[in-house]
Amino acid sequence: MSRIRPFRALRAAPAHAATVIAPPYDVISEAEAREIIAANPHSFVRVGRPEATLPPGTDPHSPAVYAAGAAELARLEAQGLLIQDDQPGYYLYAQKMGDHEQVGLVATFAVEEYDQNLIKKHEFTRPDKERDRVEHIDAANCQSGMVFLACRDHAGLAALLADGVTRPPSWKVTTEDGVVHTLWRVAEPERVAALTAAIAELPCTYVADGHHRSAAASIVHRQRAGQPGSHAWFLAGLFPSSSLQILAYNRVVKDLFGHTAASLMASLAAHFDIVETSTPVPSGRGHFTMYLEGRWYSLAARNIPDDPVAGLDVSVLQERVLHPLLGIANPRTDKRIEFIGGIRGWQELKKLVDSGEGAVAFHLHPTEMDQLLAVADAGQVMPPKSTWFEPKLRDAVAMHRLDGP
Repeated sequence: MSRIRPFRALRAAPAHAATVIAPPYDVISEAEAREIIAANPHSFVRVGRPEATLPPGTDPHSPAVYAAGAAELARLEAQGLLIQDDQPGYYLYAQKMGDHEQVGLVATFAVEEYDQNLIKKHEFTRPDKERDRVEHIDAANCQSGMVFLACRDHAGLAALLADGVTRPPSWKVTTEDGVVHTLWRVAEPERVAALTAAIAELPCTYVADGHHRSAAASIVHRQRAGQPGSHAWFLAGLFPSSSLQILAYNRVVKDLFGHTAASLMASLAAHFDIVETSTPVPSGRGHFTMYLEGRWYSLAARNIPDDPVAGLDVSVLQERVLHPLLGIANPRTDKRIEFIGGIRGWQELKKLVDSGEGAVAFHLHPTEMDQLLAVADAGQVMPPKSTWFEPKLRDAVAMHRLDGP
């Protein structure tokens, strides 16, 4: 059983949604945040990355930064750019990126179920990143960024989502990246009850993206135990797994760790069938493409393990290539490797190697949803940088204040 609760969202006012909603804090750098703010002073980036509103060089984890985020949140609301609904409800959130479209339910989910692993994870979290989100939530007394949840397909939920998107939306905007975002409010008691009942039939849900946000919500709840407020619930958007799109998460290594191109190719041949190719994108699971000295090669892995984690393409690449051949023992901390989101395409890999910033690049086949669910169901975790979901859930679409429903 999965529990959700309607809430009074603080959200972008319909007339201002196009300028307010913003990329989540963890997909933009401080420099990019400063550029966004300079071009659009109403962007919610001011709240998500408040260090970008302060002088360059400010410690992004200082109390002044979190206080600035809370002040920016209050300012946007005072200016009428954000509104809070009078009555609790749910929200439907659709995103259309090219031919891909996904529709999910925005609600508050039980922290207790996260703690009990009924909301399943597939990544480790870092204490420093958890603490950053805890301080951000505490200062603003608000969860301003959605956790991205997935669930196995459910006919009842699908029918309710399909019905909901036929109604007039609260707003519909196209962001600078060409993604169309649409929001509907669900406040009618019978529709709220139907959605609550449909979610209750789900045995579990899965964190697709936002592991640090959900971990932070759990920490805040523990810290506030016995205090009033709605800290026992956290903000999330839940999407049917079959509707989600995962792109490749590619790798560029800065040097060949003492290899020549010829010796690296010879070592790779022990585990892969290698042919030169004019197609930079791998054809499926167990296949990689490699860009080396101006040429693309197709690498087909042999003897892939039958294990939820060891059988992932990211694991095969790490265990057969990055660690033993290129010396990348810990990809979380090694500065010789760079991870490139698939949204940037194979062209970015070629550019980095041709420029000399990298020596070799690997294009992976995307991890697929059935693999993510299998890892989470097994209680295991994926290697770092295994999934890149697109489109990203925008900040300020809906937020959850911790001082009420």
